[in-house]
Parts: sequence; structure tokens; C-alpha cells
Amino acid sequence: MTPKQIAFAAGLSIAAMLMTGCAGPRVSTPSPSFEHELASAERPWTHDHFDYDDGQFTFAIVSDLNGSERDRVFEIAIEQLSLLRPRFVMTVGDLIDGASEDPTALHAEWDSFDGRARTAPLFRVSGNHDATAQALRDVWVERYGALYYHFVYENVLFLVMDTEDYSPERRLEMRNARNEALQVTDRAELAQTEYYKMPERLTGEIGPEQSAYFQRVLADHPSVQWTMLFMHKPVWQRDDEPDFAAMESALADRPYTLFNGHFHRYSHTVKNGRDHIMLGTTGGGQSSTDEMSFDHVTLVTMSEEGPSIAHLRLDGILDKTGRVPSGGDTLCFQASGGCG
Repeated sequence: MTPKQIAFAAGLSIAAMLMTGCAGPRVSTPSPSFEHELASAERPWTHDHFDYDDGQFTFAIVSDLNGSERDRVFEIAIEQLSLLRPRFVMTVGDLIDGASEDPTALHAEWDSFDGRARTAPLFRVSGNHDATAQALRDVWVERYGALYYHFVYENVLFLVMDTEDYSPERRLEMRNARNEALQVTDRAELAQTEYYKMPERLTGEIGPEQSAYFQRVLADHPSVQWTMLFMHKPVWQRDDEPDFAAMESALADRPYTLFNGHFHRYSHTVKNGRDHIMLGTTGGGQSSTDEMSFDHVTLVTMSEEGPSIAHLRLDGILDKTGRVPSGGDTLCFQASGGCG
């Protein structure tokens, strides 16, 4: 499969959300829309250098909603995103359950997800629930064209990766081992199964063709302001993955930020001097003992200074009535908080 480059139009109609920084005034031109009638030098405001930049924009990220999806959480997040009004929405995979390998059932699952994901333009990223088995990958390609791709928006390069990029032989081994593991009910015995010992189960893999594709993309875009990487499994944690290591070498001299999901818990790591952010959940299963396992959406505002990243917990995004939209204040957004 030859990946297709997505050409993403810059003239989207949804306005960027204004986010002001806390590090002091920026040196910028006052907004041309700001007017007042005060003639004195003294003013009842601090300064008029607004955070105004023609190239500034905000996009959102949603995390895992599958892996024991919890009812209504993703729908609440969609309602909240409509309040936040990002330019577009990124994902980090596991968008459907994907337990079946029947194409009709898989199309029905994707129809359900696409019907629920009524937001600003949403960019799909494949996860293990979406694209491990060959049948899942075939349906994805039939519907969406490419499992990995890139696009440029406002001089920011977005790389969308496929961390289920195994050889056909390894894919079959993993499928068979997973099916055997699903028959084990004892947790201690489950940890000793072949599937649970496979490194790809946790960190995934980037194949040589995919690596070469992104290395070419990076070479073709040497002057972008920033590069954003999106993937499901944290392949960057593997020490024995030469194809992603080659990509890291190609990324070495440029500013970039990496986002992934898969573990259903939030963490932040600095590797190679760059932020590597593992997102929590947006409806996926949670641990009742892990305080970093919670539902949230992420807002990233790009300006001339780089990205400003804010994680917003779903139980803290309220509508004009002061409530979580669509009756969401009756839901549990963090199992370790005692409501799970």
C-alpha cells in the first residue's frame, strides 16, 4: 500500500480558540479590533498587546475510547469539544472494539464511530483495536485509504503513524497468541501466556517502508515551524526498534512533540529533549487504583513561540449552566476517585 498524503485546506471556517499565556506580555501588535475612548495615559487594564497572531490555531486530541469502552463518555467529550471549538481534532487510536474479523461487523462499528464523531475535522489514528488483524486493516484501507500519512497545517507538520505495522507472519502469530490468551481467565496465568510476553503488545512496531516514508516527508519539509507525531502504542520506548530509531535520527535537529495512547493512563516523559506525552482516556477502561487514569481531552495552541498544551478533565468542562453537558455530571470520569 502506498500511503496517500492528506492535503488539508487552511481556510477552515471554525475560528481558533484564544488562549492567553501566563509568562508575561508578548511583544506583539495590538489587535486591530480593539478600540476605546480613554484619552488619559492611565488605563484600567494591564496592557493592549493581545495574544494575536495570524498563524495561531488550536487543535484538540481525544484519547482511547475502546478497551472496555464506558457508556456515554465519548459522546460527552464530543459535546464539550463543540463548546471549545478547536480547528480540528486528532486521535491516538483504539476508536472501535475490533474484536470481530467479519467485514460486515467491522463496517458497522466504524459506521457507529463516524456517526458519533461529529466534531470539527477529525483525523483518525489506528490502534491495536483498529488495525492489528489483517481483516481490520483491510476494512480501514477500504474506508479511509491510508494507515499512516502526513499533512501540513499553518506550517506545522503532522505525522500520523501506524504502530501495528508488523510483517504478515508476525501479525498471524500475534493474532493466534491473542486468541489463546483470551481463553485464560486467571490473571496470574494470563501474564505467563505467549501473547503477554510479546514486546509488540505493549510498544508496537514501525515497519521499514513506513519509516522510509516518514524520513522522506521530513526531508521534504525541513523548514516547518514544528512537527507533531501521533501514534497509538509508545514505540519510542523500545530500544530494539531500528526503523523508529531511524526516524528519531531524522527528527533530531527539529522541534517536535509526540503524543500516544494505549496504556489508558497519563504520563509525561522528556526524551531527546522533546516532550513525549501519553494520554489517558476519553471513554476507555480505567484502573480503579491508578490516579493518572482519567478521562480528558487535550488542547494544543500553536503560536510563533511553539505549542501550549493543556489537558482538560471531562468533569471540569462545564456548559453555560455550570453543568457537564448532556447530563454528564452523572458519569464517572476517574475510577480511582471512588465512583467507578
